[in-house]
Amino acid sequence: MSTTIRTVHGTPREVFDVLGNAWSYSQWVVGASRVRDVSPDWPAAGATMHHSVGAWPVLIDDTTSIVRWEPPTLLELTVRAWPSGEGLVRITCREVADGTEVTMEEDATKGPALLIPRLLRDPVLHRRNIEALRRLANLVERAARFRPE
Repeated sequence: MSTTIRTVHGTPREVFDVLGNAWSYSQWVVGASRVRDVSPDWPAAGATMHHSVGAWPVLIDDTTSIVRWEPPTLLELTVRAWPSGEGLVRITCREVADGTEVTMEEDATKGPALLIPRLLRDPVLHRRNIEALRRLANLVERAARFRPE
């Protein structure tokens, strides 16, 4: 499983405020171009977000579902982007002296992406998730700047 870690200048609760807003995912998930619909029970376990991956004219419409939602420490998602397959994403938060250590773990679980050896798959996921966590940090930190004291 590819693992990427970043310190975010905000509390675990502030990170989960962003993670709990499915409509924000296209702003921080690399490759997600838009969120098309969100089930009303989001972010409960079993809730589904309908999204598109890619760029016009090659867009793949698929879904992401919550496996576990335990704020402010754990979020697990089943992410889908067929025909490439499905994966599991686990995001954990731990309070540290200068904010929150956010750990993102990801790997393929079904489909053709599993044919790519982990030795090649992990570095690609890691590079992508460095950027995803940078974007997530920007959303959390920007929201904190505008939050009334």
